[in-house]
Amino acid sequence: MCTQIKIPWRNQHLIGSIHFPDSYLNKSNVSYPLIIICHGFTSSRIGVDRLFVKSANQLTAESCIVVRFDYSGCGESEGNYGNSGLDELIEQTIDVIEFCSGIDKVDSNKVTLLGHSLGGATALLTAVRDIRVKQLILWSAVANPYEDIAKIVGMNNLRNLEKSTSIDYLGYSFSEKYFNSLRKFHPLEEAKKFKGDVLIIHGTDDKDIPVHYCHSYEKEFLLRAKDGSCTKQIIHGANHTYSSSAHFKQLMDTTKKWINDKIMIEQFV
Repeated sequence: MCTQIKIPWRNQHLIGSIHFPDSYLNKSNVSYPLIIICHGFTSSRIGVDRLFVKSANQLTAESCIVVRFDYSGCGESEGNYGNSGLDELIEQTIDVIEFCSGIDKVDSNKVTLLGHSLGGATALLTAVRDIRVKQLILWSAVANPYEDIAKIVGMNNLRNLEKSTSIDYLGYSFSEKYFNSLRKFHPLEEAKKFKGDVLIIHGTDDKDIPVHYCHSYEKEFLLRAKDGSCTKQIIHGANHTYSSSAHFKQLMDTTKKWINDKIMIEQFV
């Protein structure tokens, strides 16, 4: 079962979708883990090749409530994506957590952020600022926001900001404010502040975000000693969006096993 939602943020709304497990309507005294999916740069809650739709459907089969949403100016949400910044992405994610905390039967002790690409960095930066986040799943996560997004957009494009107030990329209008906000945040330096369990997955054929970032993240998370575990999985041959059926299966098999091991979902009968 899936339903569309409107999540208030400032003076506008973010559009999202909630996926409920099949047992949701039939179980009165049961609470469910919540997974919130954070999409990446210029993406949406659907994802390339329907990555987030397919993922949500599989995760609800594991007895989770799953919420995927469009950041402001992306997908169906109001706003101008390129005129905000990473600060606002974090703020929006916190407001989504607040909204989702009010969903009936959500287990507040089992709130997980699942972030892909720039959404991975956003999820981590949100988690260290909001103690309601208990677990983190990072898929192909950005580690150096400014450098990584600048590489994707192209340095020649960025130089045009010296001559104009914005640049065009894929039909989005990006202001200097957006890129300045990326410079302010360093997810790797903040990783050790998160006290929950973490799953990191990355593909070796990722042409957008280098696979060695998963090793860097693992190193930082392991410095936390007893503050939480860190599990890393490299998927050989997988691209940035796990587009092949075999790589998507590996992605989901690893994620679902970790969820069952770490979040300890009850098996409903």
